[in-house]
Amino acid sequence: MSVKDLKNLPKIELHLHLDCCLSFDVVKKINPEIDIQTFNKNFKASSSCSSVKEYIKCAEFAVDLMQDENSIKLVVEDLFKQLKAENVIYVEIRFAPLLHCRNKLSASDVVETINNASKKCSEKYGIHYGLILCTLRHFDEMQSMETVRLVEKFKNSGVFALDIAADEAGHSLDNHISAFNYANDSNIKSTAHAGEAKGPESIRETLKRLKVKRVGHGVRCVEDKDLMKHLSNKDIHLEICLTSNIKTATFKSITLHPVDEIFKSNISISLSTDGRTISNIDLTSEYELVMNKFGWDINDIKKTNLDAISHSFTTAEIKKELTKKINSSY
Repeated sequence: MSVKDLKNLPKIELHLHLDCCLSFDVVKKINPEIDIQTFNKNFKASSSCSSVKEYIKCAEFAVDLMQDENSIKLVVEDLFKQLKAENVIYVEIRFAPLLHCRNKLSASDVVETINNASKKCSEKYGIHYGLILCTLRHFDEMQSMETVRLVEKFKNSGVFALDIAADEAGHSLDNHISAFNYANDSNIKSTAHAGEAKGPESIRETLKRLKVKRVGHGVRCVEDKDLMKHLSNKDIHLEICLTSNIKTATFKSITLHPVDEIFKSNISISLSTDGRTISNIDLTSEYELVMNKFGWDINDIKKTNLDAISHSFTTAEIKKELTKKINSSY
């Protein structure tokens, strides 16, 4: 299959950070003083990037630009253009509202701005979407509770779930138990980053303490065969981001990445980009990777998309529509 054919296939993306996906075009619109050299240096992970913490630092430059309503709207539109270019038909976009409140915007303003812009772009580009609000590992309990209450506030108008992201290795889950308990008690869906910067014990702890049904990354489950069986038996979905895991030095090379082993272990997975700009990729190139490196065929790609749909946070009606599109196109 040619790259063009692969690019034209409909795709589902569940793990995508808004502040990790700014193109040079939109950065230049927001701050004309940033040239391409500065953009490549600051907004993309370097070849010497050695950790998740270093990878995340690239997002700080984007967050700096996303502190007013107009800039945020431009970033949302820019992302939807990228998604449309490779026929992503459903996306879950995650961001931490509290990071965008340095000037006049409240956290609620941030969510409302991103949601309204996403609604317009959804109609304009024909892409279904859902928003996931992130608390961050270094946040305190009050900040986590503020985040989950924002999910609750916008639950019926575009916001689908709660997530916890950032430095998994440097901060415990203790400050965030209350927020995830609140989510579970309030019928709010959730996912969580785990098993990337730390090993399988982090995944076990996250499943036990946060009670999530989806895990962002989760790739180090391969270090614990019993955990892999548990993930399969309990239908825990892993949102896998191949190139991101190489950029963060979770694995030294793509040939050492366990995606194929996980996939063949009957664990539900989907493929996502994590940060399109930081990793310098799109979803098509991630599909190319698994096909070229692990011999996957189009039916394997189809299965990950169908698994993504069944574990997505959208409505049953939209799931039905998406499933029909995938089945008729692959």
